[in-house]
Amino acid sequence: MYKLHCFSQSGNAYKVAFYLRAARLDWEPVFVDFMNGATRTPEWRQQHNEMGEVPVLEFGSRQLTQTGVILTYLADTHGQFGGADADQRLEILRWILFDNHKFTSYMATYRFLKSFGPSAPDPTLMAWLRGRLDAAFKVVNLHLAERDYMVGTGPTIADFSLCGYLFYPLEESDYELPERFAHIHAWRERLRQLPGWADPYDILPGARILPKW
Repeated sequence: MYKLHCFSQSGNAYKVAFYLRAARLDWEPVFVDFMNGATRTPEWRQQHNEMGEVPVLEFGSRQLTQTGVILTYLADTHGQFGGADADQRLEILRWILFDNHKFTSYMATYRFLKSFGPSAPDPTLMAWLRGRLDAAFKVVNLHLAERDYMVGTGPTIADFSLCGYLFYPLEESDYELPERFAHIHAWRERLRQLPGWADPYDILPGARILPKW
C-alpha cells in the first residue's frame, strides 16, 4: 500500500491522489499540518523531504517527492497513463515541465496569496501573477482546441499534472474558466468523468479553510 503525505489544500498532492484512485491502487492519506508549519521543522525535513514540501509518496522503505517524479514512477511501475510510446513519453515530460514551471506554479502562488496568505496580497504582485497565469492558460487552452487530452487520445500523467488546482472552489482563486478558456473547461469536465475522480476536499485530509482575502 502507498502512503501519501498530504493535506487538503495541496493541488500537487491532489494530482497524485487522483492518479492513485484512477489507477485503482491501494493507498492511504497521511495528514501533514502544512498550514501550521509542520514541513518547516528540521525533524520533518530530515525524515520526509529536505525541500519541505508535500506530497511525499511512501512505500516500503522508499519515499519519493516532487509530483512529476511521483507520477512518472507510478506510470512506469503500473503501466497506466504513461503514454503509448517513447515519443509520447517525451511529450508528457514536456508538458509536466511546463506545468511545474508555469501553469501550476502561477496558479498555486496566486491562489495561496489570494486565500491563505498571512496578510492581504499586494495588488501589483497579484496583477503581475494574473498576467503570467493568463499567458500559461492561453498556451494550454490553444493546445486543447483540437484534442481531448494533453497527449495522445487518452488521459496521461500530463493531464493529472496540469489539472491539480482546477477542481478547487472558484472563490479560492476567482479565476473563471468557462468563458475565458473554453477548451480547458471542456477538458476539465472530461477529467471529472474518469473513474476515480473526486473533489479534493473529499479525498485529502485536513479541514477546509475559507479564503481570507
